[in-house]
Amino acid sequence: MTSLKMFWDCIFSPRLVKIYGNGPVERLYEPKTFEKWGDQVINSLYVIWKIGVYTSPFLVGMLYQRGYFEPDGLITLTKLVTSVGVILVVSFCIRGMGRAENPTYTRFLATLQTAQKDLSPSIKQQLNMYDFEFKAWPVEYKSTVEHSDSNPKAVSVPKQLTFPQCLLQIPYRIIAYFAIHTFGIRLIYPGTIGILQMVLEQSLLQGRSRLVELYHGERFKIETVDKNEIDALYISRRGNTTNGNTLVVCCEGNAGFYEIGIAITPIEAGYSVLGWNHPGFGGSTGRPYPPQEKNAIDAVMQFAINKLGYKPENIILFGWSIGGYTSTWAAMSYPDIKGLVLDATFDDVLPLAVNHMPRWWGPIVEVAIREHVNLNIIENLVKYPGPVFIIRRTEDEVICLREHDLSSNRGNHLLMKLLMFRYPCILDRTQTQLLKDYLAVTGASQDEFFRKYGVDDNYCQSLLQSYISEFSKSYPMKIGEEFGDMDKSRMALFLAKKYMKDFKSTHCVNLPAEMFQPPWDVNVEGDFVFT
Repeated sequence: MTSLKMFWDCIFSPRLVKIYGNGPVERLYEPKTFEKWGDQVINSLYVIWKIGVYTSPFLVGMLYQRGYFEPDGLITLTKLVTSVGVILVVSFCIRGMGRAENPTYTRFLATLQTAQKDLSPSIKQQLNMYDFEFKAWPVEYKSTVEHSDSNPKAVSVPKQLTFPQCLLQIPYRIIAYFAIHTFGIRLIYPGTIGILQMVLEQSLLQGRSRLVELYHGERFKIETVDKNEIDALYISRRGNTTNGNTLVVCCEGNAGFYEIGIAITPIEAGYSVLGWNHPGFGGSTGRPYPPQEKNAIDAVMQFAINKLGYKPENIILFGWSIGGYTSTWAAMSYPDIKGLVLDATFDDVLPLAVNHMPRWWGPIVEVAIREHVNLNIIENLVKYPGPVFIIRRTEDEVICLREHDLSSNRGNHLLMKLLMFRYPCILDRTQTQLLKDYLAVTGASQDEFFRKYGVDDNYCQSLLQSYISEFSKSYPMKIGEEFGDMDKSRMALFLAKKYMKDFKSTHCVNLPAEMFQPPWDVNVEGDFVFT
């Protein structure tokens, strides 16, 4: 006979999804009849609730028009809510009864309860055999120290507003605040939408199962300094592959999850990989506002260094699309990392946001972005002194301001602003226009620029090595002060080629493993002399 305590624990315990093992033991968990019925009712009510939340303005208006906020109508609503509440309570009890009578579930629950008290290596190994609701997973690393922003030279300075301008902006600020904190953050990060996550649930499970079963991935829960819980998965290749001692930390896009995202690219390239989900994505709690995003990637980096034991110089940050924000923030905060790879990302989210909204929304969008979701990637990037590799999608339909117009790809602006900061003496007005023309084309058309200007890679590399050996590798560099226009143009084209590589693809296609590589860097031998 099932004990009352077991029944009570099973009412509120997490849903078990899958059991991992070897060969045919790997299987989806099969609930008993009572548990299955209870789960179906609870999930159906959850879906109805979510739909109700998203359509609440229309529902409230409809109920008001039909008199449900009058005394008689309120009585009807109260009866309805009470009935639903009774159904929900009964469903929880039936589900708990079904779980308590299922030996497979009770074994899982016993393992979970032991792990929540003392997560020893042997218990963690047993826990890894189960896939279940992540909210019940025990925390394995807590970030206790907030990494403060470094603040060297900035790229842009906020506009100074007069007092009348500030007064005129008050309505914009009010509208912007409510817009961002209701639907705005979900438009920028659609991966937070509950209904979308429900649609993707099976795909996420399949992706996670592949990472666990095929690549021996290990799941972790990381707690941030602001008490969000981050869902992360680590795949170790240490000692097994040429690149296995280097860890790639993956930062996903605005609808990307580590289960079905960019992690597969460095995995297939033989690297150790740490994937994580944004706050509000998958098993991670919170919302992806910039402060929470910073705390999340900061906790992930601390976990990689302090728990997994990787030195910063053995870590590569890999950011795709909007993941460029968290990856560049981590790069500037941990400047000793091995390198930064940015795929299909942009310089600043504001031009993209304005481009996708009605023109008359422009002032509201600007206030909303700058005051609440200021994803200005280039401001982070120029504060990182290490090697950078940018991958541009030549058929990108998301970060181009104009369809099928490569010159409007915001990755172009990212590259040019970075080069202008790092090599200000190289990029004069002539070279800036040259790079705009160069970045407006791809493939053979770009090669034509190199032939026209006679770019010699070895010569340009030697100039950089000579400068660094005489002065330093710190940015911005003063190299090019004595160059003529032709030498500046050659060096500008050389740098653009080294910093950026084109990939003929749309925005969401997985990057091939052969395209993923450590960023180019200038290596100077101790006895180097330029002749």
